Order: sequence, then C-alpha cells, then structure tokens
Amino acid sequence: MMMSHRSGAMRQLLPAILALVGTTASFAITAAPARAAANGPFYAATLTRPMDGAQKLIQKGVLWKCEGAQCSAPRDTSRPAIVCARLVQKVGPVARFATPQGDLAAEDLARCNEAAAN
Repeated sequence: MMMSHRSGAMRQLLPAILALVGTTASFAITAAPARAAANGPFYAATLTRPMDGAQKLIQKGVLWKCEGAQCSAPRDTSRPAIVCARLVQKVGPVARFATPQGDLAAEDLARCNEAAAN
C-alpha cells in the first residue's frame, strides 16, 4: 500500500518538475543572445572625415573600433548623447550616431557635434 501512495505522489509531481525544467531551459536559451549582444557593438557612428585604415581608440573607458568612416563600441553607462560628444572630441564631427534603439535625434546630433569644436 505504501508503494502505490509514493508512485501516486510522483505522478502528481512529475508535471510540475517537467514545467520547471522547461522554464529553466527557456530562460537559458533566451538569456544567451542578450549576453552575446552585451559583449558586441552597441554604439555605431559614421564619421564625416574617414580614418585611414582600421584604428582602435579609447575615449573615457570606451573602446572604439573604427575603419574608414564607420566606428562601433560596446555599451557604456552614459547616455548616448554624452558618449557621442566624447567620441567627437577625439575624432571630429559625426554624420550619424546610433544605438540598437535607433539614431540620435537631429538636435541631439547637432549638440553632439558642437563638442568637436571644444
């Protein structure tokens, strides 16, 4: 009698265990691309004056990789407009500055480029 009680309890627990395993697996699968994206480029900038060849530069702790007129860098803790202003201080004005959420608004891009003169 005791054996049938245990197997009945296991049959009741089995769906819950399977659901937990499935949920854990789905979180692991969906979190992997987010971690990969965090390590890859976040910012993208198009310079108005292309650089010669491929170059790397560090501006306020952010590693920028540039080739020709295209530059990219991983995410920083600052707002995109601030990161843009820091970049133009080093490389000059940019024609475009973007994050995965989209391009910097025209007025923010203009303010960003003002930092190139300073």
